[in-house]
Amino acid sequence: MAMESAPLVQKVYNLTVWVLKKVERFPRSYRFTVGDRITATMLDLQSSIVEAAFETAREEPLRRAQRQINTLRFLIRTAKDLHLLTADSYGYAAEKLDEAGRMTGGWRKSLPQDAR
Repeated sequence: MAMESAPLVQKVYNLTVWVLKKVERFPRSYRFTVGDRITATMLDLQSSIVEAAFETAREEPLRRAQRQINTLRFLIRTAKDLHLLTADSYGYAAEKLDEAGRMTGGWRKSLPQDAR
């Protein structure tokens, strides 16, 4: 695993666990629509980050991770607007997603030019 990836892998893992626990508490009417979409995208993000950490071809998994982070930003916002998440929970998730986005972007920029 690349050393620069270890903190990002851990942060995304921690956010994934947090998100899954929150989605578990969504009302049934949203758990299988918005909740499933958030859960699937969060798990896909975790997979993309782990793939980038353990593979030599890192550009595509990191690009995918950035798309997934952007998707999650809107899904989490939707959950807040539907009152499935409190403002504090939304703020926490948004902050963690922004941090993951910055770290992912920085990691992509640090790749050698021929790896992009």
